[in-house]
Amino acid sequence: GKGCDDGDVTPGQCRTLLSVGLNFFALLFSITAFITTYWCVGTQRVPKPKCSKLRTHQCIDYGVNETDPNKVVYSWETGDDRFLFRQFHTGIWFSCEENIHDESERCRSFIDLAPASEKGMLWLSLVSEMLYIVLLVVGFSLMCLELVHSSNVIDGLKLNAFAAVFTVLSGLLGMVAHVMYTQVFQVTVSLGPPDWRPYNWDYGWSFCMAWASFTCCMGASVTTLNSYTKTVIEFRHKRKTFEQSIREEHAREAFGYFRERSVHSISKSVEVYSSQAVKSGRKTPIPADSLDLSDIAGSLGEEQC
Repeated sequence: GKGCDDGDVTPGQCRTLLSVGLNFFALLFSITAFITTYWCVGTQRVPKPKCSKLRTHQCIDYGVNETDPNKVVYSWETGDDRFLFRQFHTGIWFSCEENIHDESERCRSFIDLAPASEKGMLWLSLVSEMLYIVLLVVGFSLMCLELVHSSNVIDGLKLNAFAAVFTVLSGLLGMVAHVMYTQVFQVTVSLGPPDWRPYNWDYGWSFCMAWASFTCCMGASVTTLNSYTKTVIEFRHKRKTFEQSIREEHAREAFGYFRERSVHSISKSVEVYSSQAVKSGRKTPIPADSLDLSDIAGSLGEEQC
């Protein structure tokens, strides 16, 4: 494979590849957390059911004789012995708990379980989670396009800037959505239906994946902004260096042009002076700007002699 130290891959492309990788994992983690039901896990305390012929354990035997209903034998189970502890797990959409009568699970809509005062915040959290995923998809697509247009600096900068903006916005929305859901769940634990309220609970792996997605999203946004800044600085430096080299080249060309003109003018003046001297047989004045002062002094000395 090609590494960032190879000549075929530039540092800017390496930064873009890192941003694409972080954005991909953020998108994968966010979708996984959004569709799973393990944001919060724990146990619920429910009364033991009445024993029957089909259920003889984990139940309360009241000792009622089927042939003589008036004969009652009391159960001496007290405290937590009168209850069963069933496992439950809750996500954004559903809350599922064990069925005490068989091995299946019973799931209920978490929106229906939330108190009426918290339903608005829960819906806002759901909308924010969906926007978070949508903006992650947009940012990921822009980063992939930037890799395709890596040869064009201007197009790459535009795509990089838009990708950074969308990634930062998605991260902010994701953080707000996670915090709002956590608050709604904590209120539902206290004010939710009595048959659902947890006995104890903790955050599950879906919750960890949601915040891991946020971390990757922020890492991708920081990397993208860093790539954009470095690309702009490098582009400005190259442009300044190019303009300076152009100015120096123009200055050298202008100096060479004027030097050639000066030499050509002096040569022409000398040729004109020589031809006139040959024809007239005497020295004639030479323009001051064409001969040296030492030549003029020599000519005056010869005439005085």
